[in-house]
Amino acid sequence: MLKFIVKRILYAIPTILITVSIVFVLMRLLPNNPIYNMVDMDEVTEEQIAELEEQYGINDPIWKQYLNYMGDVFTGNWGRSFFNEVPVFENITSRLEPTLMMTVLSTLITFCIGVPIGILCATRRNSVLDYAMSSGAIVFMAVPSFWLGLLMIYFLAFKMKWFPIEGYRSIAKYGFWNAVYSIILPSIALGMSHVASIARQTRSSMLNVLNTDYIRTARAKGLSERMVHYKHALKNTMSLIATLIGSTVGGLLGGSTVIENVFNIQGVGKLSHQALMRLDYYQEQADTLFTVLIIVAINIILDIVYKLLDPRIDI
Repeated sequence: MLKFIVKRILYAIPTILITVSIVFVLMRLLPNNPIYNMVDMDEVTEEQIAELEEQYGINDPIWKQYLNYMGDVFTGNWGRSFFNEVPVFENITSRLEPTLMMTVLSTLITFCIGVPIGILCATRRNSVLDYAMSSGAIVFMAVPSFWLGLLMIYFLAFKMKWFPIEGYRSIAKYGFWNAVYSIILPSIALGMSHVASIARQTRSSMLNVLNTDYIRTARAKGLSERMVHYKHALKNTMSLIATLIGSTVGGLLGGSTVIENVFNIQGVGKLSHQALMRLDYYQEQADTLFTVLIIVAINIILDIVYKLLDPRIDI
């Protein structure tokens, strides 16, 4: 198992390096100068702008900027934000709570709805229930999460006044359940768009298992359909469901940027959007690196779980 874990970590390193490198290059290819967003152009001279460019290393060749940045990353120095001069990691940690809360709750919503739908559709294949649930799941997959969020804000928050319209209530100030209550709507809007894919993949995996020889043998021995479905077939479907969590969390973290802007939640997604708009190089690169590290860590953990569920698999 140790050899397996080390191999997965080594496989992840190129993914991290390539992602960070792509973001680094793309940020430098964007038009405009980040210094212009830091100062009032009516109050500074060209000489002062040149001094700031020299100070932040913006006028260095891109290869030199890249080598300096990667060297700093490996030593734990992710840089300072151009906007507020605060270390970028501090900006991330100050915004991390709402994003993590929303991602966890969205993941629970996705799997608590998507997996049962997939199982029901598989066990009642080609029935009215199968067609109805599959069609409903596809509808939610087609609906943009931001549009669903706006609808819920209007009807459930503004009209019915069941939920807060915007913002996040921190755990430290309002308590855990108030924090959860404040992000129910954005979590539903974010999670429902992934329900269809989870339901479809669960249904497909369940059907494949139900067509195997050992399931036919279990039925031939006189076991009830309920026992066949939930004790034998579902057990072998769980390994696929475990691996789906990694890709789902990645999609939810990426989608949080839009939802956080719709609901005015000051999370990491909104921080990343603001950094991009301000051409805050170090902050945007740090946000991407942090997100990639989380996704890679989750996938490694899930690969280990997958290996434990089925030792025959060599990922």
